[in-house]
Amino acid sequence: MLEATHLRKAFGALVAVDDVSLRLEAGQIVGLLGPNGAGKTTTVSIIAGLITPDRGEVLINGRARTGDADPLKRKVGLVPQDLALYEELSARDNLRFFGALYGLAGVELNGAMTSALHIVGLAERANDRVKTFSGGMKRRLNLAAGLLHDPDVLLLDEPTVGVDPQSRNAIFDNLEELRRQGKALLYTTHYMEEVERLADRVVIIDNGKVIANDTLAGLGRLLPAPAAPGERVTLESVFLTLTGRSLRD
Repeated sequence: MLEATHLRKAFGALVAVDDVSLRLEAGQIVGLLGPNGAGKTTTVSIIAGLITPDRGEVLINGRARTGDADPLKRKVGLVPQDLALYEELSARDNLRFFGALYGLAGVELNGAMTSALHIVGLAERANDRVKTFSGGMKRRLNLAAGLLHDPDVLLLDEPTVGVDPQSRNAIFDNLEELRRQGKALLYTTHYMEEVERLADRVVIIDNGKVIANDTLAGLGRLLPAPAAPGERVTLESVFLTLTGRSLRD
């Protein structure tokens, strides 16, 4: 569904993304991991079409985007790390605004809003102002905004930051349902247990480069010493082995 090949992006002397390649298949969740400053958000921004790479390309259903007006951009949805919501507006009015940006209107927009609110469990709060929502509810509404135009590919940049366990679990249920529907999801997070639960495949980047791209089972084979009989190999142990234990700011 989506293939990024040899992406590179530099900001002055800083190379944020350096020859990154990854692919997403239908009905698949790929976890994108890396320390702070590894290049995850820049990679997601390139794939979303928000940043133009210095080199490389992004193919959607085998085709490259030709510009901002290319209909292919509607195949991709983005759920950003920062909440993109208007506190004084209701949930429905927030979605109405974002739907208009995708060119949705009338019956089509109303149907899309109703569907998205049901998916994230906010149908009964549709007419309440966002400022009355909890952090978890805002995160779920942020997800609904990314689903309005029914994208084939969904990019999620740390969608569970600061939410309670109940809201986090609800978001997981939503994402697993989207996978069952055949969507392709790229999921960035710092929470290893989230990737262990959700991801079919894991891509780890550090200093802008891909240093691992495999299934969870495959990543376990990258440890220098095999696990003892009965010992469970955790994603965190693999991650720290590959990226080191030094603090990143």
